[in-house]
Amino acid sequence: MAPEANSTLLSDNSFNRICFGLVFAKPVRNYLKNNIMKKLIIIAGIILIATATTFAQKFAYVDSEYILDNIPSYKAAQEQLDQLSAQYQKELESMNAETEQMFKDFQAESVLLSDEMKRKRQDVIITKEKEYKELQRKYFGREGDLFKKRQGLVKPIQDDIFKAIQDISTEGNYAVIFDKANGITLIYTNPKFDLSDQVLAKLGYKN
Repeated sequence: MAPEANSTLLSDNSFNRICFGLVFAKPVRNYLKNNIMKKLIIIAGIILIATATTFAQKFAYVDSEYILDNIPSYKAAQEQLDQLSAQYQKELESMNAETEQMFKDFQAESVLLSDEMKRKRQDVIITKEKEYKELQRKYFGREGDLFKKRQGLVKPIQDDIFKAIQDISTEGNYAVIFDKANGITLIYTNPKFDLSDQVLAKLGYKN
């Protein structure tokens, strides 16, 4: 009989624990539910505020190509750069043609040359090719003469444009000003948000 009493006692305790859990589970669930709802409300409020802030911001755009085309000093600088580029290209083409002729002559005469004379002629051609590549880098390289010339002529104009856009952005309280000509795809643009003429006026090129 003792074991049965113990078994009954254990069953009762188990039952009591289950009932205790059920009694307190409902308030806990309500608390968690309320807590989650509060968090969701807070998150929704943050999203609404962020959305309202975004819509409150002012956006506009400029067309840097249009602006540059209406600046005489930029056109003059571009013409000067084009002339310099053509001059460099002509010089390189002349050197390349000379090297090619030297190589053709060598091929035609190689059967009449000794090994030592062949090596000398080959060394001259190789040196000429190296000079060509070095001159090409000097003129058109990443930090070459044409790049430096462009920096000297065009960069000050670009800096002035950027400064004018910054001033207009500050004065008009614009959050973002896009560049229509800078690889950004704008599906639709309302002309009233185009600040290009304002930039030109700020630079003194339009009334």
